[in-house]
Amino acid sequence: MGGIIAKTKPTNVPVEEFLLGVVPPKRQSDGVALAEILREVTGTEPVMWGPTMVGYGSFHYASASGSTEGDWPRVAFSPRKAQLSLYGLKDLPEQVSLLPQLGTDTEGVGCVYVKKLEDVDLSVMRQLIAMAWNRT
Repeated sequence: MGGIIAKTKPTNVPVEEFLLGVVPPKRQSDGVALAEILREVTGTEPVMWGPTMVGYGSFHYASASGSTEGDWPRVAFSPRKAQLSLYGLKDLPEQVSLLPQLGTDTEGVGCVYVKKLEDVDLSVMRQLIAMAWNRT
């Protein structure tokens, strides 16, 4: 994953332009709604990271071995064809303990997958986003 992260950098592509091109239509509408939720919770405007990730803020990371370092969004999502991929929602122990309350989701190594926003408790989602945003 380190190689993927190292290659994912902020771009100048307008987030709205990207979101309007997302398919299928349900993923597009969920992406637009999620972008607004993240904007409200973080108080910041999104930036495209790579070709498909909508990110908010950034932090500098370094692996324990020192072999990989770079910048990564504090919280981000990608409206992929099959599901929404959410980044930064399971990085802290308090987030992991709150995740079972989110609703219907699955987890990957560094992200949470949601098929549609109706499947999750948006107040829990907002709490997870706030935790990611406020981490030091």
